[in-house]
Amino acid sequence: MSIQEDLDPIETQEWLDAFDSMLQSSGRGRAAYVLKQLSNRAFGQGIKMPQAVTTPYRNSIPLDEERKMPGDVFIERRIRSLIRWNALAMVMRSNDNDEGLGGHIASFSSAATLYDVGFNYFFRGNEGERMGDLIFVQGHSSPGMYARSFLEGRLDESQLDNFRREVDGNGLSSYPHPWLMPDYWQFPTVSMGLGPLQAIYQAHLMKYQSKRGLVDHGDRQVWAYLGDGECDEPETLGCISLAGREKLDNLNFVINCNLQRLDGPVRGNGKIIQELEGVFRGAGWNVIKVVWGRHWDPLLAADDKGLLQKRMDEVCDGELQNYKNNGGAYTREHFFGKYPELLEMVEHLSDKDIMYLNRGGHDPYKVYAAYAQAVATKDQPTVILAQTVKGYGMGGSGESMNDTHSVKKLSIEDLRNFRDRFDIPLSDAEIESVPYYRPSPDSPEMVYMNKRREELGGTLPQRLHEVETLPTPELSAFSNLTKGSGEREISTTMAFVRALSTLIKDKTIGKRIVPIVPDEARTFGMEGLFRQVGIYSSVGQRYTPHDKDQIMFYKEDEKGQILEEGINEAGAMSAWLAAATSYSTHGYPMVPFYIYYSMFGFQRIGDLAWAAGDSQARGFLIGATSGRTTLNGEGLQHQDGHSHLQAATIPNCISYDPTYAYELAVIIRDGMHRMYELQESKFYYITTMNENWAQPEMPADCEEGIIKGLYRLEQETGKQKLAVQLMGSGAILREVREAATLLRDEFDVDVTVWSMTSANELRRDGLACERHNRLHPGAKKQQQPWITQQLDSARGPVVAATDYMKLYSDQLGQFIPREFTALGTDGFGRSDTRAKLRKFFEVDRWFIVIAALDRLAKQGDIKASVVKDAMKRYGIDADKIDPTTV
Repeated sequence: MSIQEDLDPIETQEWLDAFDSMLQSSGRGRAAYVLKQLSNRAFGQGIKMPQAVTTPYRNSIPLDEERKMPGDVFIERRIRSLIRWNALAMVMRSNDNDEGLGGHIASFSSAATLYDVGFNYFFRGNEGERMGDLIFVQGHSSPGMYARSFLEGRLDESQLDNFRREVDGNGLSSYPHPWLMPDYWQFPTVSMGLGPLQAIYQAHLMKYQSKRGLVDHGDRQVWAYLGDGECDEPETLGCISLAGREKLDNLNFVINCNLQRLDGPVRGNGKIIQELEGVFRGAGWNVIKVVWGRHWDPLLAADDKGLLQKRMDEVCDGELQNYKNNGGAYTREHFFGKYPELLEMVEHLSDKDIMYLNRGGHDPYKVYAAYAQAVATKDQPTVILAQTVKGYGMGGSGESMNDTHSVKKLSIEDLRNFRDRFDIPLSDAEIESVPYYRPSPDSPEMVYMNKRREELGGTLPQRLHEVETLPTPELSAFSNLTKGSGEREISTTMAFVRALSTLIKDKTIGKRIVPIVPDEARTFGMEGLFRQVGIYSSVGQRYTPHDKDQIMFYKEDEKGQILEEGINEAGAMSAWLAAATSYSTHGYPMVPFYIYYSMFGFQRIGDLAWAAGDSQARGFLIGATSGRTTLNGEGLQHQDGHSHLQAATIPNCISYDPTYAYELAVIIRDGMHRMYELQESKFYYITTMNENWAQPEMPADCEEGIIKGLYRLEQETGKQKLAVQLMGSGAILREVREAATLLRDEFDVDVTVWSMTSANELRRDGLACERHNRLHPGAKKQQQPWITQQLDSARGPVVAATDYMKLYSDQLGQFIPREFTALGTDGFGRSDTRAKLRKFFEVDRWFIVIAALDRLAKQGDIKASVVKDAMKRYGIDADKIDPTTV
């Protein structure tokens, strides 16, 4: 029998009456308890119960439990209406030209009340004893934030007219971009899905800082605004279970459920609010649905047979969109008309009345009640699912239409209707030019709005970018790296762990170091830190680890310093990003080190890395087990030959590929100096290897070259007629040095060996010099790139070899005043020994020798037969397969 069939309606009614009686006499708590006991009993008897992860399609908060909004709703509506108008005007004026700068009207139109209630009552600013709340603004709603700031006097008309016009200065960025507006925007969010993900880890980091006693966050809140369509992005929902598991009660998602994405309905044949309710409830969130506005309350109260609720539950989102688009008469016929009793219920309402039966996200009373419950909720994050209308107020120009998202302008008729609907004090003649409107500073609206923000701690959005500096450890603090390893062979990944341990022990900055790993600590040799500083856990360690008798046992702790984010690169990167921006979000600089398989960095989380650049993040990314041939047994999916090229796409990402421990020490120290003393908004990407070799002592006078990207490691004697310059980085520098020995011993070639720590930095320097010279023609002193300076007086051709694609070093060709050959590991990786892989990719010592001899032959310094004989000697087949083709 289906559980939908009622074989004994009288008995059913008796049960329902009994429940109603208990509810009335004992309250909701008792009723919930009894239902839970009944459910447990049924389960114990083997009765299959229907899933209860969703609730009826109505507001979660009963009418009698709604917190009452304390302010002046009428004056707030006038303020909200002016913000709506100015946001609309800004986008329309920016598109009143032939260039069509774009912009969005519909998104903010649907979300205006959601933001307005927050600004009026909940969003705390930074002007107080504690830092303010963190607001992740939905990217397409940025015009609404500018419009509010205009009313507050933070922005003027010229800036609004420069919306999406930034090149000449005084412009407003299209979306939230801290890089472009460093005093204003807190977070970049318009790359959909990244805002929710970052918000989760911001709340996570705040709990981490509080547990460790670093920052007292009190009741600070994180608010993330997103769209229902955005929830299809894997990043949006990918980490909500962490928020539930960690009980992040400082986190609130507000999902603007306008039922439409860019091209049409989000779930035309389903119900997105119900779907999201189930997902979030299952992840342990407090779910608050704000579906219907207060105009529906009398109808719901009169729904004694449950037919209205039934109709609300069964209608799909595509039809809900139709109702708003087609008007009251259509809604009467197609929504209420399915059941005669519902038609009778609304017979006293006109079609206009039915049209204006409001949705919950447009009702400030309902939104306020939801927010009040959200901030009062303990031990759970909250998601508010607010139903709205996309393009609310836009009329025939786009309200609830499939193409609403792309609308940039309203017709004159719809402008008049918009003005009338929201009581904008402009005449018919005035609205044709779509002017901005701001009341006088002493008007009731401005006085009220400014007072509310003053009481809440100042205006938002607002971002800090100049905070306390951190001292940089002296290079001598890293003596365990600069003095070499003697006969002991260690990898640069292990050298990094030693550097990290040194920093953690520093009495001044040690507590600010944040080691972050995605379940690979043992791979990178970091298990020694488990016992030393512990792994952060919000609940400590409730079990006894099986390895408790070992020196490096697995230790979780409420005050743990390591953030171990599981097999979750996007989550670990978001945790790093939260720590790397802590100086601006919390006024407390932290020094995060995120270490991971280099292949699973920029390739997997590239959009977050770009967001890090936009956010002006400061910290270190450590791409361990890097290089195409170094991680030799893992094969195609793990071997990285291109991360440095990807790093180069981010303008403020500084990347290095050091070979030796002392190079690593110099780079880390310089990075800390630039980011935390000079407060440069850069972040560092450093690759390290898992291959062991003896680490030499740091040579004299090499620091400048290490930082700039190139320094001389082995000097030519000047005694031989033939000479070449060999450059290398990472693991392949060792092959370069072996090739130099072969060239000297077997071919009487003088060789200078250069350690190329960063081809990317060398190229940036070269381009900067080239640009300066181009823009200063005839100047007495022309700038010369560092690499050109170093090679200017050198003899012979240049050969560079790395464990990355040829393009990594080939990008330097225009700045090298010699014949130049770049060797690299183009193609897919594969598994084998390191020696065989380097031969396959043609970057081992013998191929480097052949490349050098080939250049000498092309210059006429030796005969081609010398090259052929060398190939025969080294067993190199001229018809060898091209590694880029297989």
